Amino acid sequence: MSMASKPSGEHILHRLKALAEHFRTSNSSQSLPSLPPTPAAAQLTNRAAVLICLFLTDIGELRVILTKRASTLSSHSGDVALPGGKRDVSDADDVATALREAEEEIGLTPSLVNIITVLQPFVNKKGMTVVPVLGLLSSKEAFNPTPNAAEVDAVFDVPLEMFLKDEKRRAEEKEWMGYNYLLHFFDYECENEKYVIWALTAGILIKAASLVFERPPAFLERPPRFWSASANSSKTSYAQQ
Repeated sequence: MSMASKPSGEHILHRLKALAEHFRTSNSSQSLPSLPPTPAAAQLTNRAAVLICLFLTDIGELRVILTKRASTLSSHSGDVALPGGKRDVSDADDVATALREAEEEIGLTPSLVNIITVLQPFVNKKGMTVVPVLGLLSSKEAFNPTPNAAEVDAVFDVPLEMFLKDEKRRAEEKEWMGYNYLLHFFDYECENEKYVIWALTAGILIKAASLVFERPPAFLERPPRFWSASANSSKTSYAQQ
């Protein structure tokens, strides 16, 4: 057991719990981005939300829950992703979307998740706005993953701090409209399975890790510009990254 890492993890956990309590009482957060405004109904078809669900292990390590998308899906089959999906007209807000999708995909009961904050939206290569919702699992023992076989092949978790380190990371330089950017790839292996976390999912987790641990990554980010473009002006269907 790493005695050095546990106090740090517990300190971060205490801060995240305080932020979650503040979010519950005021729908805003301290030192992290505030809740974006709810879009008009016409924009919901081009909007999605994902859940960054964290939990603390017995050795004081913060980990995040991820999925491997089903190989039968028509898009991004077999890719590693955060639980989430498209906004539904019945969803009250982006938080509701992320929680509903997580329950549908991996059986995560919404009441087990304490929302910490909502990060600034990303825009994917097809122009869809993706809103990351940061949450804290209240009880790891109470969560028994039940993946929806039609959408998810596997549910696993990785250390959040991994997305700030150079270890197990590689990058590819790409070009878009005259601008060179980097796509980061993080390799992770557990239970004899190898996973690659990359593209938008990696970008979201780098941002989340930077906010949670209050420090920048140990590598140059240089993300694609379209990730932060306005969803209303992103009409281009970007080529596969």
